[in-house]
Amino acid sequence: MTEEKSGSSTLPAGWLHVDALDIEAQGVARNPEGKVVFIDGALPFELVSATTHRKKGNWEQATLTAVHRESAQRVRPGCPHFGLHAGACGGCKMQHLHVGAQVAIKQRVLEDNLWHLGKVRAESILPPIEGPAWGYRYRARLSVRHVIKKGTVLVGFHERKSRYVADMGVCPVLPPHVSAMLMPLRELVAGLQARDTCPQIELACGDTVTALVLRHLEPLSEPDRQRLRDFAAAHPGVQWWLQPKGPDTVHLLDSDGATPLAYALPEFGIDMPFRPTDFTQVNPHINNVMVGRALRLLDVRPDERVIDWFCGLGNFTLPLGTRAAEVLGIEGSEALVARSRENLRHNQTRRAAQGQPALAPTTFAARNLFEMTPELLTGDGMAQKWLVDPPREGAFALAKALADLHQQPELRGDWLPPQRIVYVSCNPATLARDAGLLVHQAGYRCTQAGMMNMFPHTAHVESIAVFELQR
Repeated sequence: MTEEKSGSSTLPAGWLHVDALDIEAQGVARNPEGKVVFIDGALPFELVSATTHRKKGNWEQATLTAVHRESAQRVRPGCPHFGLHAGACGGCKMQHLHVGAQVAIKQRVLEDNLWHLGKVRAESILPPIEGPAWGYRYRARLSVRHVIKKGTVLVGFHERKSRYVADMGVCPVLPPHVSAMLMPLRELVAGLQARDTCPQIELACGDTVTALVLRHLEPLSEPDRQRLRDFAAAHPGVQWWLQPKGPDTVHLLDSDGATPLAYALPEFGIDMPFRPTDFTQVNPHINNVMVGRALRLLDVRPDERVIDWFCGLGNFTLPLGTRAAEVLGIEGSEALVARSRENLRHNQTRRAAQGQPALAPTTFAARNLFEMTPELLTGDGMAQKWLVDPPREGAFALAKALADLHQQPELRGDWLPPQRIVYVSCNPATLARDAGLLVHQAGYRCTQAGMMNMFPHTAHVESIAVFELQR
C-alpha cells in the first residue's frame, strides 16, 4: 500500500489527519502538498478519507467518505434527518459532535476572534451558559412545498446546501409538541385549496401559546380558513396568524378571545407580550439565564441610571427597571419603541395589581444606532452603566462615538462615560471589532467574556463581555 506523510506521521494514501474544526463545523486537515482541506462531517483527531468537490488556490472543500479512526467526541446524531447524504436536513451542523465539545469549540471561537480581530484578551473567562440540547428552538421559519411529482407536501427546513425542502417527519430541536405537528401540518396543507400558494409557516412559541404564521400569496377561501380552525381546535394552544404580504400584514385568523403570546422572566417578575414576527430569542431557557447573568455582571445600584442600547421589546430594559434608579431604552424604529412602551405599561399595571413594587422610571427613544455621533451620544445624557445588545452588524458607530469622546475631551463637556458596559453579542467577529475600539481607543479594559450556547448543534456563537472604564 502506498503511504503519504502527514505532519510527523505516515498515513496510507488518500488518508487525512483532521487537526481542527472550523466554525462551520468542517474538519480542517492538510493534504500531502500542504493545502488546507475543509471536510464536511469530519472531527478533530480523526483519520479520514474524503472526496474533494471544490478547489481553490490554497484550499479545498471535501465531503467525508470514510472514518478510519473516530474521535472520542463523535456521537450518534439525535435526528434521523441529519447527515451528509442527499436529502439530509441542513438545519444543524454539529449533531455528530458531543454537545460539551460544541461548547468548548464555540468558546475558543470567541477567544480567537477577540484576539485575532480585536487584539483583546479578556482578563477572565466566564463559565459557559448551557441549557437543554434538544427541544429548545421556540422560533423557526419552516418552508412549505407542494411536490407534485412525489404527491406530497413537505414542511421543514431546507436540505443541506440546497434550495429543496427536506422530507422531515420529526425535528428534535423543536419543542416536542411542535415536532409532533410536522406530519399533521403536511396533511393540513395538502388539503388546502391554496396549497400551491403557501410557501412558509413561521413558528413562535410563548409560554402557553404556539403561534403559526401562514404566508399565503393569494387570499384564502373560507373552506381553507375553516381547515385552519379545525387544526387549531385539535392542537390545544395553537393560534393561526395569516401573512398575505409583508411582516406588517400579519394578523390573527380569529382574534376574539385569543390568548396573548408572551414569555415570562420570572426572576424579575416581568411578563413580555410579543407578536409572532417580533424578534425574540430562539431559546427561552438560555434567555432567562442570560438576562440574569447580564444584570448581575452590570451590578446596577439603586441610585444609578442605565441605558439599554438596541433595547428591542425591553428584554433587558424592563428587568433593569427592578434594579436601577432610572432606565433609558434606545432602539432604531419608532414602531418598536411604541411596542416597548406598551410592554412597560402592561408590566406596571400587572405589578400594581399583584402588589409588586413599580418599575423605576423607564423611558424609550428611537435613534439611528448605526449613525451614532458624539453629539447624539452625549445628548441622551450620562449613565453609570450600559447594556448593549446589537444585531449581527454589531455596535461599531456607538463604540466609535465613545472612542471619539475619549480621545477628544473637548467634545464631551461635563458628560462622563459609563463606568461599566455589558455587551451581549450574536456575532463574535463584530464583538471583537467593537471590543478593539473600546479597549484600544475608548479607555476600557475587557474584564470578562464567555459564550452562551443559544443554538445547540449549530455553528452560531452567542457571547457576553464586560468592559470596565480604566481609572
